[in-house]
This record gives sequence, structure tokens and C-alpha cells, in this order.
Amino acid sequence: MSAENDVERWPALPYAAWKPTYETLHLWTQIVGKVRLMREPWLNHSWHVPLYVTARGLTTSPMPAGDRAFQIDFDFIDHVLWIRTSDDRARQVMLVAKPVAEFYGEVMEALAELGLDTPITTFPCEIADGIAFDEDNVHASYDPDYANRLWRILLATHEVFSRFRTGFLGKVSPVHFFWGSFDLAVTRFSGRRAPLHPGGVPRLADTVAQEAYSHEVSSAGFWPGGGLTDYPAFYSYAYPAPTGFASAPVQPPQAFFSQELGEFLLPYDAMRALPDPEAALMAFLQSTYETAASLGQWDRDALECAYGAPCRPRPV
Repeated sequence: MSAENDVERWPALPYAAWKPTYETLHLWTQIVGKVRLMREPWLNHSWHVPLYVTARGLTTSPMPAGDRAFQIDFDFIDHVLWIRTSDDRARQVMLVAKPVAEFYGEVMEALAELGLDTPITTFPCEIADGIAFDEDNVHASYDPDYANRLWRILLATHEVFSRFRTGFLGKVSPVHFFWGSFDLAVTRFSGRRAPLHPGGVPRLADTVAQEAYSHEVSSAGFWPGGGLTDYPAFYSYAYPAPTGFASAPVQPPQAFFSQELGEFLLPYDAMRALPDPEAALMAFLQSTYETAASLGQWDRDALECAYGAPCRPRPV
């Protein structure tokens, strides 16, 4: 990795070049995420399953294991998967090019050696043509440079999303990484019930989607691309989408509404090319939220506040 890339806050992430690593890493995060799924009690909107951005990669955060706890961490600097326990035991799985089936076997073996056997369902979620983890010898790529670039984008995005999160008094999600769709997201809630979600997400029970969208939301995130979008982008959508949402003007000018996806997009490359990428991203988050909240007739006076600042209590 060059010295320039080592300090670049918003590095290039060309979809075609890193797609093989992306597809493999997506499946690796699903294996780890499903361990958390099996260990944690259900939390509203599936908030018990995501991973979280760290100063080195992604983590499950501590998970219960009887009278112990453990966590699993992706380290995208040293390129190691760490499994650590509260009684000072640990195992490593090296992040190198290897088939998903091999990675799955190594993770399950490491858990067993630590007394943490955790059977998981082996088919990927939200991937229509997925291969069972223990049979997948197709996806076997890992470019450490691209994995590190993804993490640096997630880290920078996490900072902006976290600041955006402070401007809301109502219910708002953590900034978390959903391994099913492989995106970093933050979601605001109006407090009102939403119409029953139709479901239909590949390899995801309709009941899960319906519980996740039980209440009205304005949600934003970063997604590395795929399917109809062969480039990384920030997104923003509302459920249910209010009348006029798709045609409303938002900022910055590089953002647009995708009819195919049903959400606003700000292409990552367009954002990172601007003189102040963070300001552009904040403008995108704020303007798309305001569009959803105003058209959806949210009680904005009761739900909103100024952005937070360190060591400065919010005036009441």
C-alpha cells in the first residue's frame, strides 16, 4: 500500500476492480454476523445482528456465552480475524485469499476450540443465487489493499453519520453495518406505525423485513454497489415513501433519485471529487431526510435539534 493511500480519507474503490474481493468479503461477514444472530436475543429492527466499525475494521461487539463473553473482530490493517474471550483466550483466522468454504471451516473450528460452538444456517441471506458457505469454493478472492480501502471509507462515513445522528431527538438507530446487504446505515424514525412491508427480499423471511419496517423511517447509508448499480454510492430512502418524494430536489447537485432502486443516490466518486466531501455528504443526509420528514408530515419541531458538539450539553 502506498503512503498516499495509507492516509487518504476517501480512497478510490473501483467496483469492477475490487468486485471479487467484495463478493468474498461479503460472505465472510455473513458467517461472522450469523454467529452474532445465533447468540443475541432479538432486538427491534434486527439491531441485534449488525457489525460495528472500529479503529481497525469491524466487530460483533461482546456476545454472551454462558458465564463468559466473546467478540469477533475483522482487522483490516493486519488482515486477521480475531476471536477473543473474556477469560483471556483467543484464536486467529488469517484474512488471505481462500475459498469461503475454507474460511467457514476455520471460523467454526476456532469457535469449537474455544468452547463456543455456534451452529449457523449456511446459506447466505439477501443473495438470490447464494451457495452454502461450506460448499462455496467459487468465491476465494481477498485483496488486502481493497479491504483496507473499504474500511477507511466506512470509518470516514461513520464519523459523518455519527454527527448527523446527533441532530435528532426521536428514535434513531446506531450507525451499524448490516452484513446481509453489506451496507453501513443510520435510520431515523417518525414514531408512527408504517404499512405492513411486502417482504420479498431474497433469502430473508418476510416476517424479518416486516418487523424491521414496522415504523416509518428515513434511512441513509453507504453501499459498495452491485446489481443495478455498478459503483459505490451513498443512498437515502423513506418507508413508506411520501407523495412527491421521488421528484423532490435534494443536495448536492450530484445526487439523484433512482427509479430502479426507489431511493436517492449520491455516487461515491462524485462525492469524493468535491472540494469538501464531508459537507457534501452532510448536505445529502440532511436534505433527503428533510424531504422525507416534510412530505411525510413528521412532527419535526418535536423530533429535531441542533447537531451536537463535544463537551457541550444540549440546551433545553
